[in-house]
Amino acid sequence: MKKYAVIVAGGSGSRMGTQVPKQFLMLYNRPVLWYSLRAFLDAYEDLEIVLVLPEEHMETGKKLLASTQAPHRIRAVAGGATRFHSVKKGLDSISDRSIIFVHDGVRCLVTPTLIRRCFEKALETGNAIPAIRCVDSVRVEMSDGNRPLDRDTIRIIQTPQTFSSELIQLAFGQPYDESFTDEAVVVEKTGASIHLVEGEPTNIKITRPIDLVIAEKILGERSVL
Repeated sequence: MKKYAVIVAGGSGSRMGTQVPKQFLMLYNRPVLWYSLRAFLDAYEDLEIVLVLPEEHMETGKKLLASTQAPHRIRAVAGGATRFHSVKKGLDSISDRSIIFVHDGVRCLVTPTLIRRCFEKALETGNAIPAIRCVDSVRVEMSDGNRPLDRDTIRIIQTPQTFSSELIQLAFGQPYDESFTDEAVVVEKTGASIHLVEGEPTNIKITRPIDLVIAEKILGERSVL
């Protein structure tokens, strides 16, 4: 089965308080995005990557992919106005029947183990969404106040969200809706059931300065720099 990863790297540095988009911030002298690319290239030798970048950062992205261990397995495409439109542009460049991973480029601590787990589940059920259990107390705000939720029923969703090509490409033929916060929601809108797999607590999304500190610590402990 063909394998593709659509890696979306369209973030900005707004919440990081930097001029440099967060996917290009440095971790141990490598850009954040470089680690995400490496994980997918390491997971499967026959996997190809579609790297979705903002138009204004295409040249920077192309230089970065050239520094990976297999640049011939990566192609860059320009993204769109929203995550939905960026993912759609990546999907539109894939014509083979395949399993397709969609991954946040700034989840740079994803492991080949999780990638393979998602692939196997998607082969079996058509989709695989990594998730971890909520360990915090959670409350939901309502019009008349707020109330607690049962945290044992709450799951924190991660990427790579993984699908059969038929399922996800059909789903992204729908018109854009503001409720489409991730790929699972888009696919679920078609009536498909969503299947969760165990994610990884270390599979964090680089959003704020503290996340870089945490990522450096985890990468250092892995000794895979």
